Amino acid sequence: MTRLTGSALRLTVLVGENDTWHHRPLYSEIVHRAHAAGLAGASVFRGVEGFGASSIVHTTQLLSLSEDLPVAVVIVDTEERVRDFLPLLDELVTEGLVTLDPCEVVRYEGRRPS
Repeated sequence: MTRLTGSALRLTVLVGENDTWHHRPLYSEIVHRAHAAGLAGASVFRGVEGFGASSIVHTTQLLSLSEDLPVAVVIVDTEERVRDFLPLLDELVTEGLVTLDPCEVVRYEGRRPS
């Protein structure tokens, strides 16, 4: 298990829910590649409304626009490990937004086996 405390880097990838990589959801491919790369963790959050570079607002409020909602993949690990992962994203993310933010990990604990 990866140990992580103190200074870290948060990688956020914002893409559309319908974006795919070889017939698989793009957000899922990012999570699985982060796992394979040994990163500390990754989570996917589905937005209820948003717009990006296309300036089209996607929302759950209108049925006709409820498709392709925004999805955020958030990964936190050491700066070195996150930066080493960035070239893998270059291949995957052709449309969307990728951001990096410094953060501090206060607690990182896995679930205890039952």
